[in-house]
Amino acid sequence: QVQLVESGGGLVQTGDSLRLSCAASGRSFRLYTMGWFRQAPGKEREFVARISGSAGRTYYGDSVKDRFTISRDNAGNTVYLQMNSLKPEDTAVYYCAASLGYSPINLYDYNYWGQGTQFTVSS
Repeated sequence: QVQLVESGGGLVQTGDSLRLSCAASGRSFRLYTMGWFRQAPGKEREFVARISGSAGRTYYGDSVKDRFTISRDNAGNTVYLQMNSLKPEDTAVYYCAASLGYSPINLYDYNYWGQGTQFTVSS
């Protein structure tokens, strides 16, 4: 069992940077691939980024590539999402998720979810 708690949301302006955090409780954090998803009002939940457990291999959605960076601290059971050059279209609820699957990218590949953190990018 893994419990995930996101933090770091808020209100920022276009072009700003923001870092989200996701604290995980439970055992064997390094065994999980950690992912970030987002859901804007009226839209489906969208894959943002993932990072593998021990090797730290990363993969990004096309809409955030070159602007967002996912990282993790296995000793501290935390995963981060550094977001730069923010745009109004980045406004969403951001969710942290954990998966035991191989190269997970879909919602259904993830076993555990946080409650989400909202941030808004004003134009």
